[in-house]
Amino acid sequence: MERQKVKCVVWDLDQTLWEGILIEDRQVIIKDHVVEVIKELDRRGILQSVSSKNEYQMARQRLMEAGLWDYFIYPQINWNSKSEAISQIAQKINIGIDTFCFIDDQEFEREEVSFTHPKVLCIDAGNIGDLLNMDCLNPKYITEDSKKRRQMYQNDMKRNQQEEVYTGTKEAFLETLEMCFKIERAQEEDLKRAEELTVRTHQLNSTGYIYSYEELKGFINSGQHDVFVAQLDDKFGTYGKIGLALIEKQQEIWEIKLLLMSCRVMSKGVGNVFLNHLINEARKYGKTIRAQFIPTDKNRIMYVTYKFNGFKEIGQKGDVVILEADTSYPRVIPHYVNLIYEEGDI
Repeated sequence: MERQKVKCVVWDLDQTLWEGILIEDRQVIIKDHVVEVIKELDRRGILQSVSSKNEYQMARQRLMEAGLWDYFIYPQINWNSKSEAISQIAQKINIGIDTFCFIDDQEFEREEVSFTHPKVLCIDAGNIGDLLNMDCLNPKYITEDSKKRRQMYQNDMKRNQQEEVYTGTKEAFLETLEMCFKIERAQEEDLKRAEELTVRTHQLNSTGYIYSYEELKGFINSGQHDVFVAQLDDKFGTYGKIGLALIEKQQEIWEIKLLLMSCRVMSKGVGNVFLNHLINEARKYGKTIRAQFIPTDKNRIMYVTYKFNGFKEIGQKGDVVILEADTSYPRVIPHYVNLIYEEGDI
């Protein structure tokens, strides 16, 4: 099987990112071409972090001197195992462990990670020069959202830090974010990001389907389909385009062929906002609204989302579960979300 695209590269430091051992040599030198590699991976939208057995403040200071500290999300600089560090990073970023790459000069450390996380791609530090040519580190498209991915995750870190010290309810905290959720029909310039969403999103993907740019373009030019993209912004900045819905329009029935949301917004409740908006639009036009759901090993939460929002199973076609919404009542959009949608026939 073709290896899944890497979403996060985790770097060791001593004898990997730099020459020397920091606590012994003090004056360590960043390896040739490493800065170039880190900056290019960042441009491609690949997140990066650190797993290093080191003294935190010393390592942080050296990375800051090299202008590299801000490139790393949730760095783990401590004396814990490398496998535990990767587990921590994956949990904080909320992406699959099978999308990680780990670079270390020591075979022992690579084998320790491989034993605990067999799906992590482990690379010898001696092969850093080959990184940028590896297929799994070359996304098909580099979108505007890709280029901003690290910044968007850093904004998430600020949100999380604020939430940790907030003493009110979850709803009250969400209100402080001043969220603006915009839903609009996909234009051709949105399709690269739309395809990227289908490729990258697994937990919050209702069918697990991956649609190509060409397929999505066919849908937006079809009189029988609508493709919607959703963007979320708040006081900390933009999350970018984080949602996608594909609807097949029949005479009396609208069927959601695909609904997905970025895992980064899972805790913000906007998946429910997206779905409830679609239900309200169906009510407005007197249509029945149904949805396709195909269970995978990762997307159980999407089934729960449909059920929570008033969908019930009405049948099954092969692996496809067909659900139908109760449209006898309007859905209320939470007051802490400013929903923007351009009126018009779906």
